[in-house]
Amino acid sequence: MENKSLVFEKHYSDYLQQLETLDFEAIALKLGGQVNKNSQGKFLALSLFGQSFNISPQGITDSSGKKPYYDICIILCRHLLMCPEISPHERQWVAFRDLKDSGPLTVYFRDNVEQSITKGFAGKIEELKQCMAALSGYAPSLDVSYDLAMQVDGLPKIPMVLLFNDAEELFPPKCSILFEKQAETYLDAECIAMLGHRLASQLKHARNK
Repeated sequence: MENKSLVFEKHYSDYLQQLETLDFEAIALKLGGQVNKNSQGKFLALSLFGQSFNISPQGITDSSGKKPYYDICIILCRHLLMCPEISPHERQWVAFRDLKDSGPLTVYFRDNVEQSITKGFAGKIEELKQCMAALSGYAPSLDVSYDLAMQVDGLPKIPMVLLFNDAEELFPPKCSILFEKQAETYLDAECIAMLGHRLASQLKHARNK
């Protein structure tokens, strides 16, 4: 069986080759990024959960010049490659299960994103609020009644809303993550699930600091 790390590297290299065909200036206008230059050529700077990443056919790096985690690399590559010709305007907020092709991943998303956050922050509303703020979270653009509701930009074109109710006498704690319907135009369901898992991981990391 081929080593998993070798498979990851092969996928990564394949995606980088595909980036060579893209018009970074046009993509930057549509995805909210910025094109810059260095000694190796042009690269696109794009933020993910408030952290800037530099993307080019030569590779993907964070602000310190290090290669980020594999999931971040794949999310960013797929986001650029899926950039639509015409920007969608479906601003309706929906659950992950309501996104295109999400069916096979709904259990994964429930268990590894929403329930993971629920278990980590039950009884810790204020701590969750602080961790979301550390990811540049802000008040959401919709009117809801929850113990905590905060919006965070997974990517500039893919905002996410975290809704959290702590335990009450007859109800257990519960976390829900919403996306704008247009997210399915900018990323496939697998990468959106990965983006949700990255949020859960970032919150866990912030909590353990």
